[in-house]
Amino acid sequence: MQSENKLCVVLLFGGMSSEHEVSRVSVGNFVNNIDRTKYEVLAVGITKEGRWLYTEATAAQMADGSWEELAGNMPCILSPDRADHGMVLFTPEGHVEKIHVDVVIPVLHGLWGEDGTVQGLLELAGIPYVGCGVLASAACMDKGVANALFEANDIPHTKWLAANRWQIESDLEGVCAGVEAKLGWPVFVKPANAGSSVGISKVSNREELKKAIALALENDRKVVFEAFVDGQEVECAVIGSDPAVATRPGEILAGAEFYTYDDKYKNGVSQTVIPAHLPEEKLDEVKTYAAMAYTALGCEGLARCDFFVEKGTGKVMINEINTFPGFTSISMYPKLMEHEGLPVPALIDRLIELALERYGKTAWITAPSAYLTAALAA
Repeated sequence: MQSENKLCVVLLFGGMSSEHEVSRVSVGNFVNNIDRTKYEVLAVGITKEGRWLYTEATAAQMADGSWEELAGNMPCILSPDRADHGMVLFTPEGHVEKIHVDVVIPVLHGLWGEDGTVQGLLELAGIPYVGCGVLASAACMDKGVANALFEANDIPHTKWLAANRWQIESDLEGVCAGVEAKLGWPVFVKPANAGSSVGISKVSNREELKKAIALALENDRKVVFEAFVDGQEVECAVIGSDPAVATRPGEILAGAEFYTYDDKYKNGVSQTVIPAHLPEEKLDEVKTYAAMAYTALGCEGLARCDFFVEKGTGKVMINEINTFPGFTSISMYPKLMEHEGLPVPALIDRLIELALERYGKTAWITAPSAYLTAALAA
């Protein structure tokens, strides 16, 4: 199963979040574009119920969900034991097989994948991985926490409020009154920890607000309220960390009233324009804020930073940061990178390089004497 001359790369996909189906499509872009002359590629799917299965499924089988029924699938775990440094497979014959893993690419979107949980497991295991670390993943996942950090770092953002389930259930009318008084109408209502526009509503009165809160609470126990911004929706891809490098922004031309889940992944009516229809100085301003936000929240590896550019005023306001953005063939992140001259195969190489570089920089935490000796010798 393993080659001594190649790095062993594990692709994690699926997951238990509401974005499970998006992950299954995103991983196909890695399966189809990773350089197999350099890497031994293994795939591990996580079902909606949370089962981890080693699979040899094709990208098409991953995308349509039929991968779960393949006869060759084997239960597996990612071992937190650093002596294993990899996976443990449970074979049909009842044997246990350990597989050394060099790098993990967690192609997971949303809760239990993009929120610091899987990243924490990989940190315990001592396995390099692509993308942001535990703290940045958790902070960016929670829109309330991210908004507070944007404010603390003087990164412009629309007016907002947040409320926990217990606050809403104990005083729904008070929460609604506060939203109306501070934010006005219309308002966006969002689950704090969901992505791909899942559970998001745009409302224009108190009754709609209550229904939107109920919908948001189906996806999370905290709800974020944000004032409507009449503006262009633009997105920057950011890569690296020392320093962070942002692309010129692309623009979303949504097919609905706002950029919905169906727009992003199903009906194909939204359009992307690269670069965005903005003056050069405004494109540069968005790029600058993207790198600032990415750095302020401690992001590493990759992320997509989403902004509004308000009509009339031209004010740039950050919306959110996605620490493992959609990676499908129509997703903005790989499109932006390709526009900058980094096609998907080369992008995958660079992301793996960044994961290995970060692991080298943090190795002193667990082996300071060995790390310092090597550094001094160099």
